[in-house]
Amino acid sequence: MMLDWLTYDFMQNALIAVLLITPLFGLIGTMVVNQRMAFFSDSLGHSTFTGIAIGTLAGIAPIPAAAIFAVIFAWLITWMKYNSRVSMDTIIGIFSSTAVALGIVIMSHGGSFGKFTSYLIGDLLSVTESDLIAIGIVLVVTAVMWVFLFHPLLMASVNPLLARSRGARALEAEMVFASLVAVVVTLSVQWVGILIINSMLVLPAAAARSVASDIRSYQWLTVLFAMISGTAGLVISYYADTAPGATMVLVAAVIFFVTIVVRFCSRTKL
Repeated sequence: MMLDWLTYDFMQNALIAVLLITPLFGLIGTMVVNQRMAFFSDSLGHSTFTGIAIGTLAGIAPIPAAAIFAVIFAWLITWMKYNSRVSMDTIIGIFSSTAVALGIVIMSHGGSFGKFTSYLIGDLLSVTESDLIAIGIVLVVTAVMWVFLFHPLLMASVNPLLARSRGARALEAEMVFASLVAVVVTLSVQWVGILIINSMLVLPAAAARSVASDIRSYQWLTVLFAMISGTAGLVISYYADTAPGATMVLVAAVIFFVTIVVRFCSRTKL
């Protein structure tokens, strides 16, 4: 009886999607938290709103259009981070607010805003087999690129000046990383939702950081917490008849607060 939800094809596809996409959230989320990029990843989620609107207006598939727009959006923010005196949070705020405003203007033209609201909350149960293939490809590409990106990004997050002195191409690494975040966020918003996509990047990594003893355990715990949040959230949403994406985020939030309590208790004992 506990596995009756697996008798449905749409639930099977949703589960496979969760098992493929949550490791992506875990891998990328570690560096998002480590580099204090939570606001940045959130702005990418908002930028997909505009990309979807532009794609629909141009008569092309909304998700590919959103991915292209989000990558360009991420490049511009990253470039300005290294070539502007304006603070990073201000740059992100300017780009994010402009993108959202542009998206709302385009979507609201002619009273067509209603057909885009599904992207705000997502629909994980609508995943198809072709979507699973796309997620799998992105997961493999991300894992391969992570091997080359991890150390430059880690060094840049710890000490940017030291990274440059040792020849680490911080700007190039961040450009590629920003592109990965943009693609993963864009690919996921149709199932998780624009309003909460950033939470699945930040919460598992923040929870892992509270209890991890080193960088390796930090990454493994983040992936584990993300997968637990996704799987448990999907099952709970089935029985509670709630939105899967939002339920996943609530499970991730519970895990985060538990790790805070665990860390506090361990410190108190010491």
